Amino acid sequence: METKEFFPEGWKVDHDLITKEDLVNSLQTGEILEAKVQRCDLQCNLHFQFENGLTGIIPKQKVELEDGKKENPKKYFGKVNKVLQFVVTDVNQADDTQFFLSRVEVEDQVKKWIQEDLQEGQILNGIVRSMKPYGVFVEIAGGVVGLLHIEDISIGRIREPEERFSIGQKIKVMVKSINRRDQQVILTYKELLGTWEENVEKIKEGQILPGIVREKEKNRNGIFIELMPNLIGLAEYRENLNYGTKVKVYVKKIQKEKKKIKLIVIE
Repeated sequence: METKEFFPEGWKVDHDLITKEDLVNSLQTGEILEAKVQRCDLQCNLHFQFENGLTGIIPKQKVELEDGKKENPKKYFGKVNKVLQFVVTDVNQADDTQFFLSRVEVEDQVKKWIQEDLQEGQILNGIVRSMKPYGVFVEIAGGVVGLLHIEDISIGRIREPEERFSIGQKIKVMVKSINRRDQQVILTYKELLGTWEENVEKIKEGQILPGIVREKEKNRNGIFIELMPNLIGLAEYRENLNYGTKVKVYVKKIQKEKKKIKLIVIE
């Protein structure tokens, strides 16, 4: 099933990339645009700047759907310098360089999208919004953020999401599970990094490759070395090699039937 893409490949997030043609088209067709909030005024309206002095404003009541919670002005000021999606709803009749925008229309579309169209296994574009020790919060649509657990980032185990991502980074993710009632989406990333079989074809026995030390075996029989995010090899135990150390390794043996790679750390 073909579904709507809220963050397409060619997303526009810089004010100098959104033209008057884009704004007029959104007004006529309801096409979703996205840009960075420049400021929030004392009435909690959000302001944008576009090409050639064009401006946009999302009135406070059009920033997000009512959630029944007590009003908190901080949530509006907290959106400054963040990228928001919106549609154009009107143009100022007294000043045709100012456009009125709305985010709630996007949220309405997103709610319908999650309820009717979004599928497990679907690959989406997203933006990294925040990171916690347990995972990454990725915005996949206007106002909808999915959770990417740390164990779903790569086969190579990492201790912190910051080892892979940065705030604002645009990434592709796969939908792992959906709770349609609560509009909660769980994401995965490691499935997009290639299978063990696909990645092992990129290396050969006798090669010298860069790697990163990950975990040591508890019984001190070896050290796991990450060759690629989804490809791990095992080298002999060394006391002086710690997590995150960059090394060079010699590929001693590839056992495809057992999905094992034996390595020798050379420096």
